Amino acid sequence: MSQPNRLVRGGRIERTRTLSFTFNGQAYKGYAGDTLASALLANGVDIVNRSFKYSRPRGIVAAGAEEPNAVVQLGASEAGQVPNVRATQQALFDGLSARSTNGWPNVQRDLMGLVGKLGGQFMPPGFYYKTFMAPASLWMTYEKYIRKSAGLGRSPAEADPDIYDHLHRHCDVLVIGAGPAGLTAALAAARSGARVILCDEQEELGGSLLDSRELLDDESASEWLATVVAELSGRDNVTLLPRTTANGYHDHNFVTLHERRTEHLAETAPLANGHRQVRSRLHRVRAGRVILATGTHERPLVYAGNDVPGNLLAGAVSTYIRRYGVVPGQKLVLSTSNDHAYRAALDWQEAGREVVAIVDAREAPDGELVDQARSRGIRVVTGSAVIEAKGDKRVTAARVARVDLDRFAVAGAVEELHCDTIASSGGYSPVIHLASHTGARPTWNDEILGFVPSLVKGVSATGGARGTYALPQVLADGVETGSQAAAACGYTAASVELPRVDAIREGRACALYQVPHEKPTLRAPKQFVDLQNDVTAAGIELATREGFESIEHVKRYTAMGFGTDQGKLGNINGMAIAARCLGRTIPEVGTTVFRPNYTPVTFGAIVGRHCGELFDPERYTALHQWHVEHGAEFEDVGQWKRPWYYPLRVAGKLETMHEAVARECRAVREAVGILDASTLGKIDIQGPDAREFLGRIYTNKWEKLAVGKCRYGLMCKDDGMVTDDGVTSCLADNHFVMTTTTGGAAAILEWLELWHQTEWPELDVTFTSVTDHWATMTITGPESRKLLAELTDIDLDRDSFKFMDWREGKVAGVPARVFRISFTGELTFEINVQAHYAMHVWKALFEHGEKYGLTPYGTETMHVLRAEKGFIIVGQDTDGSVTPEDLGMQWCVGYDKPFSWIGKRALTRSDTARENRKQLVGLKPKDPKVVLEEGAQIVLDPKHPVPVPMVGHVTSSYYSPTLDSGFALAVVKGGHQKLGETVYLPMADGTTHAAEITSPIFVDPKGERQHV
Repeated sequence: MSQPNRLVRGGRIERTRTLSFTFNGQAYKGYAGDTLASALLANGVDIVNRSFKYSRPRGIVAAGAEEPNAVVQLGASEAGQVPNVRATQQALFDGLSARSTNGWPNVQRDLMGLVGKLGGQFMPPGFYYKTFMAPASLWMTYEKYIRKSAGLGRSPAEADPDIYDHLHRHCDVLVIGAGPAGLTAALAAARSGARVILCDEQEELGGSLLDSRELLDDESASEWLATVVAELSGRDNVTLLPRTTANGYHDHNFVTLHERRTEHLAETAPLANGHRQVRSRLHRVRAGRVILATGTHERPLVYAGNDVPGNLLAGAVSTYIRRYGVVPGQKLVLSTSNDHAYRAALDWQEAGREVVAIVDAREAPDGELVDQARSRGIRVVTGSAVIEAKGDKRVTAARVARVDLDRFAVAGAVEELHCDTIASSGGYSPVIHLASHTGARPTWNDEILGFVPSLVKGVSATGGARGTYALPQVLADGVETGSQAAAACGYTAASVELPRVDAIREGRACALYQVPHEKPTLRAPKQFVDLQNDVTAAGIELATREGFESIEHVKRYTAMGFGTDQGKLGNINGMAIAARCLGRTIPEVGTTVFRPNYTPVTFGAIVGRHCGELFDPERYTALHQWHVEHGAEFEDVGQWKRPWYYPLRVAGKLETMHEAVARECRAVREAVGILDASTLGKIDIQGPDAREFLGRIYTNKWEKLAVGKCRYGLMCKDDGMVTDDGVTSCLADNHFVMTTTTGGAAAILEWLELWHQTEWPELDVTFTSVTDHWATMTITGPESRKLLAELTDIDLDRDSFKFMDWREGKVAGVPARVFRISFTGELTFEINVQAHYAMHVWKALFEHGEKYGLTPYGTETMHVLRAEKGFIIVGQDTDGSVTPEDLGMQWCVGYDKPFSWIGKRALTRSDTARENRKQLVGLKPKDPKVVLEEGAQIVLDPKHPVPVPMVGHVTSSYYSPTLDSGFALAVVKGGHQKLGETVYLPMADGTTHAAEITSPIFVDPKGERQHV
């Protein structure tokens, strides 16, 4: 099919790449670089939708995010359905399928349109509430049909096949908007060395430069644009994000960016290297400074019939002609209140179409563009405006008359000009939505007849976003703002040479929002303010008559600025009409509150998978640098970076993890090893009721724990399931220090506070996290006593310093607490010193430990050693469904304690007392070379027909150099009664491993080594 409105040449489209698409079932052609809107206009499609309330035919009005009418449904398949997509923001791709969201049986012949035409006068603002009040029992029925008759698309009924994700980003300067101001701001900040993110919602960076008539350094704007974008994209400190909308500006310069990564390529994201690409991504950006270079939205004039297809914004006409090579009609009438809109008429004429007239509301416009129009023979009608557009499904004529703006009245005879397109411009409104998200109220600027943003700390506005419109000033403003933002982040401003641009002389615009009609507003043909929500000037006038004086109340009563539109085109006009009706000024009426999101965001991106670096603080122990210098590999444990293992270079080859862990295990079992255990949670507990509190929070008893003693304890949730474990030491009668798992420290502190503050406030006890205050160095192994004896004044004799005792003294001349606690089953001393002394003590231990073969070991070795002893790790060997009895740890439960400790009652339930619960056991593979997979399912009969009953799973599994065999911990139904039995573990590759159920203690079952 031909494209009757497509120019033979011009635009930024790729004419060598023809794309096929369908709209409402009709096949069309377009080009790569088109939006769906530009392709529809090229193909002469006038009606793209039916209006929200009156089902009136609607055409394309704008060329960007401000488009109110062309909100379409995408998707050829059910799974690919996407509602609420603006045709002006959807890039054309081959095979795209779109349809209107309103219109039955079709958008050309909509039966609801008859209801709107005949009954529209009976549907003023608030008629829903007035008409459907009674009987109340029928409201649900009314609501069903009201919603059905409205609607802006539907959700898919099948699962979404696409992948979405989100990531956290940090930068020094975030520039929102890549027009001329945004580009120069980003360039200035980037040259200063700042980390810059530049985003823009359009398919290409450039903003107004993409269709500009002006020359920069005597070259087209596109040439200068290409040079700047090339420099920015080549810089390592700059991230460019086209097709990315800043949807929400939150506290502390936290901004959410929605990037449409593959929505321009296909209905579902294409495959790359066999993997489906991401459809869209949410960037959660935290910036040092934010620059709003969001530009402006052109305001349409409000006149009768301004919703008939063929009414467009003047700027949109220029965009479609210059950027897409599309002229959306044959005969144009331009109605304007400012010079800049003359560009549309000049572009229209240069495209070979007829400009019937320019109708200017000012009495004596005299700018350069006005002179150009007159010199080209275009008729300019001054002191006048289009008061009504004629036509039903397409503009057929414009009714023009002189207007008296002061009296808001038609002041002369009406002339009817035959045309098929009316372009209008009532001026420009800075895009203040993001600035308003912070709660800052915008301020009115009479010079530009618009609101400008009020800014909070850390944010700046530049260019059109703050009311600077002339291109030379916009470019300079961007450089200044970018340099200031970089300087605020600690960088030295760099020079940016601005291109030479000849300033265009423009006359002052006049304040025109609603155009008067011969008839009063309430009697005149409908004059639309908010095209998406069918809000008319008459509706706003009626709202003020009914007593709604606050603009927020007017908004809610009429629905002005609701939904996905967010008042982009209509809000200023609506406020001006309300101000006129109330006898106030626009700043006195004020503006409504804009809220996130600026445009719709798919739920997929919001809840999508994490990618890149997580936004989570990385915590380091006081010994971290030593670990780095000695080649440690790290793993994340909670927020901490813990040494995983220490590979050595042997015979020129770096050890594998298996080799390093085997060496570290042997060192601990045969000599002495050292572990940085500083990450263990440490909670200081003090108060007269500290013992009582511990007795209630732990499963075992604490009232008799003596000063200088330590005790292992289990904690349960109120459902009786183990939630944490650790050792608590008695420092004084009313003073204890509790250790928790590394990852559970914060949660356990919160758990203690929860029970104290809400259940036991009568107990006099306080809790303080001291995890970061103390560094913990664990030396363990047969030689550990000899090593420590060289550095401490503490008596380490086994009879005076017994297992589960602690002592205070000095280690390497530093005050220390030393605990005889073992997580390896070997003779162990845990040395605790103030964190800033840690490196000194650590190095002293190595100086003296060389002769004993002191070896650092990491968390992987720690896991092997503790599993050999059957010591659990909460969260790995437990999963929230394991009780102390399931673990075989009845010895750690005080059933006869006087107070019902947390979880005790739950352990009397029939479910927690049944015999076939999963219970902790050991597994020894029949083949000693096999290391079972963690998570592997356990069955009793591998030949059982599918589905095979599963009786448990592996929780921890390792190779033990001490046993020279693989071994594992597992939970098995009734496992405590199955010792010695054989179970089977089917693998995904079809193999099956046999293993014997054993005691979970594999090394030193009597515990003799830790008592020496």
